[in-house]
Amino acid sequence: MLQVTNDPDSQEPVPRSPTPPWPGRLVSLPNGQLFLRSAPAVTVPGAEPAEPALFIHGLGGSSTNWTDLMDLLSRPSDAHLVAPVLDCTAVDLPGFGFSPPAADGRYTISAHAEAVARLIEQQGNGPVHLISNSMGGAVGTRLAARRPDLVRSLVLISPALPDLRPRPLPLRLAVATVPAVGPRLMEWLRKQPAESRTDHTISDLFNDPALFHPLRRDAEIAEVLRRDGLPYANIALVLSARSLVLEYFKVGRSSLWHDATTVRAPVLILHGSHDRLVNPVMAGKAARAFRGGRVLVLSGVGHVAMMERPAVVAREIRSFLDWVRVRGARPASTGRRPTGRT
Repeated sequence: MLQVTNDPDSQEPVPRSPTPPWPGRLVSLPNGQLFLRSAPAVTVPGAEPAEPALFIHGLGGSSTNWTDLMDLLSRPSDAHLVAPVLDCTAVDLPGFGFSPPAADGRYTISAHAEAVARLIEQQGNGPVHLISNSMGGAVGTRLAARRPDLVRSLVLISPALPDLRPRPLPLRLAVATVPAVGPRLMEWLRKQPAESRTDHTISDLFNDPALFHPLRRDAEIAEVLRRDGLPYANIALVLSARSLVLEYFKVGRSSLWHDATTVRAPVLILHGSHDRLVNPVMAGKAARAFRGGRVLVLSGVGHVAMMERPAVVAREIRSFLDWVRVRGARPASTGRRPTGRT
């Protein structure tokens, strides 16, 4: 089902004090370490047990991208009595956030999916609700296709699935992955003030940059400076970006779009109408590729809907999980239907 939301109640004021990042820890896996942040479920007496959810960030992101959404989904909602409360964990992919670099030096989409699969296996709480953004959406799609036993449901927010139509920001990303160009470009960027780099990124990702809290901006500037001092940070970024670009040129059974057709878990896909990185037009292709997938275009939203409009995203996820629980089946795909509310 492809829908376009235009909800007047979706305007979210910037809070006076944003939710602080969730506590984190390093976990050891057979092939390296990953950093996790957890928002334990808040349950009420007599309620059903919480269900596990794992969140995967996009290129250049980290587990802190999910702070607000995890806060909302880990608590009960009076409006959604069927949807489960989620026991939320967000992962920093190898080389991102506070995770060490990949032990084997691999930063492909498949390698990231394998790392997440090992994590779910080790945690022993699968299958999980897998919630992902951008490059994380590509990782989540591959994981759900190849390890269906680990994925209970799949939520993709502006998934970076192959699209060869030219757009300025994706073209800039592609240029940065060229071996002779990428390292020089990254070194040049590192010499720019952290404040300007942060503001530029916010403008690229948000439709309304004013929704990015000033305290969050300060924290992001500090994070940019911290990662400037990590010798592997640019390597992880460039090689992950290069792998993502190469995925766009794969065809047949090795392509991400083929993976999408084989996903059997219930799927919710959210696109932002003002996304400058992933063309929202791809919502139509996603609606056709994912069997039984529910696809929505959120009006007035950019590339990171879970950060820009966390309450809207939480509501849509809960509505989706309500549907799955009540019907016990995947949502039917019925085509495009603009709505005032969803």
